[in-house]
Amino acid sequence: MREETQFELKKIQETLGVTFIVVTHDQEEAMTLSTRIGVMTGGKIVQVGEPHEIYEFPNCKFVAEFIGSVNMFNGRVIEDAVDHVRLRSDDAGCDIQVAHGISCSPDEQLWFAVRPEKIQINRTRPAGDANITEGVVKEVAYMGNHSIYWIKLASGKEVRVLQSNLERHDPGATHWSERVFLTWSGASGVVVRP
Repeated sequence: MREETQFELKKIQETLGVTFIVVTHDQEEAMTLSTRIGVMTGGKIVQVGEPHEIYEFPNCKFVAEFIGSVNMFNGRVIEDAVDHVRLRSDDAGCDIQVAHGISCSPDEQLWFAVRPEKIQINRTRPAGDANITEGVVKEVAYMGNHSIYWIKLASGKEVRVLQSNLERHDPGATHWSERVFLTWSGASGVVVRP
């Protein structure tokens, strides 16, 4: 019923061409109803943008953590090129390469934010020298249309991974206590500052 009401409000807004201002702490409601979102903390707006911009390109650690679920890894800049940045991350247990350049300094401490649905689980180590880490499955939550996996890395960091359940029954699905490799593409996450 709530979802239907949200879509009905959007339809009224589009039909009448009026501006709505909705103040909410409900992130799903904000993402569904908004054409633009302003994220506030401490009485100040820290980012304004379309819902996909706020979710995919948060401008700071606060926004990344506030909107949706996210895995955050601390890292130190070891390479700063025009088209990518590479971080050394003890948190992640690997180097993290981000496929877009940012303005940063050598050895600067930054955060890498990657959403749970953008991480893949593999039983064998994928090829490459970055964006690959290893851990053990600690929790599995079957949610119907998707499953949530909590993977504990060697650093002690726990990573949340979301996978769609594309088949009704998958006997080969990842299970508790299994050792797995996690990987993501260079365009899957963003580098943010505190």
